[in-house]
Amino acid sequence: MKSLTLTLVLLLYVSFQIRAQEFTKEVKAFISIDTTMVAITHVKLIDGTGDSIKNNLTVIIHDGKIEHTGHSNTVLIPDGALIIDGTGKTIIPGLVMLHEHLFYTKFFENWFSVGQSTFTFPRLYLAGGVTTMRTAGSIQPQSDLNVKQWITDGKMIGPKMDVTSPFIEREGLPIAELGFIKKTDEVSEIVDFWSKRGVTSFKLYNNITQEDMKVCIAEAHKRGFKVTGHLCSVTYEEASNLGIDNLEHGFRVSTDFLERKEENICDPFAARKSFNEEPIDSPKIKHLIEVLIKNGTTITTTPNVFEPYTNRELIPGGGERAVSPEVLKDVKNIYDRMVYKDSVQTASYHKNMTWLKRFYDLGGKLVAGTDPTGAGRTVAGYANQHTIELLVEAGFPLVDVIKICTHNGAKYLNKAHEIGTIESGKIADLILVDGDLEKNIKTIRNMEIVFKDGIGYNSKKLFESVNGQVGRN
Repeated sequence: MKSLTLTLVLLLYVSFQIRAQEFTKEVKAFISIDTTMVAITHVKLIDGTGDSIKNNLTVIIHDGKIEHTGHSNTVLIPDGALIIDGTGKTIIPGLVMLHEHLFYTKFFENWFSVGQSTFTFPRLYLAGGVTTMRTAGSIQPQSDLNVKQWITDGKMIGPKMDVTSPFIEREGLPIAELGFIKKTDEVSEIVDFWSKRGVTSFKLYNNITQEDMKVCIAEAHKRGFKVTGHLCSVTYEEASNLGIDNLEHGFRVSTDFLERKEENICDPFAARKSFNEEPIDSPKIKHLIEVLIKNGTTITTTPNVFEPYTNRELIPGGGERAVSPEVLKDVKNIYDRMVYKDSVQTASYHKNMTWLKRFYDLGGKLVAGTDPTGAGRTVAGYANQHTIELLVEAGFPLVDVIKICTHNGAKYLNKAHEIGTIESGKIADLILVDGDLEKNIKTIRNMEIVFKDGIGYNSKKLFESVNGQVGRN
């Protein structure tokens, strides 16, 4: 009997050690809840499955997992639980976003460049409700891998990360941070090198060839990893038929609408013109959607980076306060040149969103991300919240928007058994929003507590901690 008691004590101790992650004092400063048992009561629940919204629910979190959800009138709250009154509030799963970066646009004359945001962006992502993210292309993959490990170790604040390879690209656009391959043999070398160092997905870029793509897909798939692409030289249909897993930016960068397109050649200006001129109900888009759905190719929507200027915020989502004064000045100069002059941009933006909704409604696999690049108007965290606003604006039902930004991302990463929905037994990655999201979508900006692995982080405090730092760190 004494031996049995000792065994039980040891098991409880080991269980506690697994649960009780060590955090540095810098991380602890932003933790508002680190309690074994939490009950969030009388809350509106959008669970991420696409099911109907439920009112007056109680969610029980125990040892970092969701133990139970049920109507507040019937759920028995365990003794000793920390009770959070969710009256007038909404709870959704933690966001799973698949086109994120730990870099941000840098400005110099007419050159396009990006700079690593090692410290500000992980913090902003978590502040904006992102509990899991994929870096859809890295410029400093070793930095990204380090950040991922430091977050896991409790030394830094940020989401769980799926780190993507450096951009696999041939020389084209003069972006100094990219590496350029000269022959297809280099692709397998890249996949092998970065796979051994912890990268778990791969990114193809504008000027690769179909042969480059074939090798990348084959090498990644045999290791159990997936491949995505921001394409131009290869059409969406060609890539989908070759077995690519994911295509970035909706249909906005597709070259499938070019007449007499040259094989393996990227002409971004002609591609943009062909997209803008393609009729909204053309046979080409109908055919392309059918191919993508038949092949099971996932599309990532990144509406922030294409959002028009006219009658829009300078940095959509309210991110002006995060950006350094020097960078904000550059962003405003671009904005002032573009506002009220972007009728073509506005039309192409709405066409892309219309086609994406059509793709989704027909059964296409749709996930979401932000891509914090472009003209500097896309800032981590703020843009993730704003993505939800933009998808609702585009006509997606709220329950589908939450599903796209949570469950669909988890499914793509093969983690839907752990995250992406609020269901018993899953990891407690969820967001408590101060307000009724069903009545006013902009309450998504009022995130109060972001739970990651059952630990509650103060969203407002995280946002405020990096004010004026984006573009510097």
